[in-house]
Amino acid sequence: MPIIELVILLACLVLLSNVLSHYLVAIPVSLIQVGLGLGVALLLNVQVKLQTDWFMLVFIAPMLYNDGREFPKQELWELRGAIFANAIVLVFITTILGGFLIHVLIPTIPLAVGIALAAILSPTDPIAVQSISEGVKLPKEILHLVSGESLINDASGLIGFKYALAAAVTGTFVLSKAIGDFFYISLVGLAVGLALITVIQLIRDILRREGINDIVFNVVLQITTPFAIYFIAEEWFHASGVVAVVAAGVLAHIQNSHESEDAPELRLVTERVWNVVVYLLNGIVFLILGIELPVATQATIKGAHTNTFHAVFDVLIVWGILLLIRVAWTYAYMLFNWLRHHKKVKPSLRIAALSGLSGVRGAITMAGVFTIPTVIATGEAFPERSLVLFIAAGVIILSLVAAAAILPLMASKSLPFVTRGSSPDEDDTVLAEDLDEAEDADGGLQQLTYKQARIYILQLAVQNIEEHRRPENQRAAYDLILDQQFQIRRLEVASQTADELAPMLTDELQLRLVALNGERAAVRELITSKKTTKLAGQVYLRRIDRREQRFLQATHKPGLPTLRSLQLLFNRAMQGIRLWLAPGDSDALRSELLNIQREASKAAIKALSQYLKQANVDEQQFDRQALYHLIVHYRNRIENAKNDHTLSRDDYERQLHSLRIKSLGAERAGVQHLLESGQISLRTAAKLRQFINYSENLLMLNDIEADDE
Repeated sequence: MPIIELVILLACLVLLSNVLSHYLVAIPVSLIQVGLGLGVALLLNVQVKLQTDWFMLVFIAPMLYNDGREFPKQELWELRGAIFANAIVLVFITTILGGFLIHVLIPTIPLAVGIALAAILSPTDPIAVQSISEGVKLPKEILHLVSGESLINDASGLIGFKYALAAAVTGTFVLSKAIGDFFYISLVGLAVGLALITVIQLIRDILRREGINDIVFNVVLQITTPFAIYFIAEEWFHASGVVAVVAAGVLAHIQNSHESEDAPELRLVTERVWNVVVYLLNGIVFLILGIELPVATQATIKGAHTNTFHAVFDVLIVWGILLLIRVAWTYAYMLFNWLRHHKKVKPSLRIAALSGLSGVRGAITMAGVFTIPTVIATGEAFPERSLVLFIAAGVIILSLVAAAAILPLMASKSLPFVTRGSSPDEDDTVLAEDLDEAEDADGGLQQLTYKQARIYILQLAVQNIEEHRRPENQRAAYDLILDQQFQIRRLEVASQTADELAPMLTDELQLRLVALNGERAAVRELITSKKTTKLAGQVYLRRIDRREQRFLQATHKPGLPTLRSLQLLFNRAMQGIRLWLAPGDSDALRSELLNIQREASKAAIKALSQYLKQANVDEQQFDRQALYHLIVHYRNRIENAKNDHTLSRDDYERQLHSLRIKSLGAERAGVQHLLESGQISLRTAAKLRQFINYSENLLMLNDIEADDE
């Protein structure tokens, strides 16, 4: 397949994987990507011809640089000793001890190859580790430790893999030369990374002072930085490009240039672009893993010298070795820390096991294992290459499956399981933080979660729009109020448990049925009194029936929202076709339907009012938001059904803009009130303000585009 078509296919599959992960929440998105890759390899015979140099440059360099940028400075400094011990000593132990045990338990794998396999399996996916560790409520020290370790052990693991692989290929291994080379490529790589990022940051600051502060230029410069650093370190200095980009990423984060103060837009745009880059790169890596699975497993499955079930057992053996080493190391660290500092957190096998299971393997392992050559220096085939590929792929998948299946059973609470390739949408992150933000630092005052605070400020916005609603701007006001109400209802549904949601939906369905019956009675009265034609009345009655059927199906048989949306789209298209093919003047028919819509909406509001006034109905039992939302919906339909619109499109847009600006001001004031009264945390306030800023920027952008036209 041509490279351009392959890239487009992989990007589309990354998007599809995240759509599927929205419904298959128990399955990590990385596993879905592996499955999709396997599917296209088997069904479409898609192949990817990987080369070591460009694969490391294109995929690993930017992802490691981004990991360094995002790691918290304070935790990195406070736990620097333990992090570097984990990232270097633990990797060394895993490489040597794990490689020796692999050789002993799987004798067909030579010692050098076993060491190489253990080395490339030692790095862990930092995003997966952090998400899992937060979900199972590890102590903060352990959380930061495994997160920091997962950032730096990529470099040490790849270096160990490089030398073990060289020993396997050449058949010789000189310890003194290996140690000397190790220090050279590590220290020089470190120096090159620090020097280059310092020069790049200096150049950026100089350009900014000279007035060259174009956002697109600076974003492209930052995105190309890891590629340039990796290439220069590898090709010019023959040092470790991996160490160079990690060091550069960490230093760039520590330096914290003046872009936040001088160009906040640059910071925001850069972060979003990095999200997109890492999102695609990591997703493509796991898709490639799935595509390469037939290649990695075909020789083992079809080969006569290796039994497939025995190869699967070998995967379990290798995964078990890595798990035991990691659990033992974590327990030893906790014991040492407890004895030395007399910490409150006592050593716990459960926490050690959770930490061990959180050691999910990911993109770095895949990047390295694909670089294993097919032949060694003598020209013979690389020993057990197919089995090593099979084991590496199996351990990656098994670590993902074990983390997704076992950790929720051991944890006190479960959070969404994400990796670098997960959707960059912050909803999952906000959900995770909501669980901790309900209480303040003292555990006393109950605070609002992010979603609850969003609902509150949106209600203030609606109230502000109502205050500024006038007869001349009613259409714009109701359009805007209805939009805000949809957001409120979506947040309410998302923040409710299943038990809380059921009565709320029941109340809303009851009110909707009352309103629909009011519409139906009004349309029949219009037909009887001959105020509308029978054709127009029947068309509108069918619309009412379909809406009623849709509400009942959504309540009693909640199928996939996508299928319901497609069905609704199809029904609307068919309505348009029938109107277009309808006999008589279609414009007259549309005018009649608008008149029916106006009268039926008035009747629906009247029916709701009469229903709530009945003696046997308690108005307080109904969700007030549901009632208000329904009334606004019908008022909006009345305004949009008026035939005598004298308001131009430009005037309507100006009214909408004015009301939206006022409502954003009310939202901003609401955030300040919640913060000053202690009802939300600083983090929640920052997220709310960021959302308001985005909305305001989008509003201004639309105005600029309108002026340009």
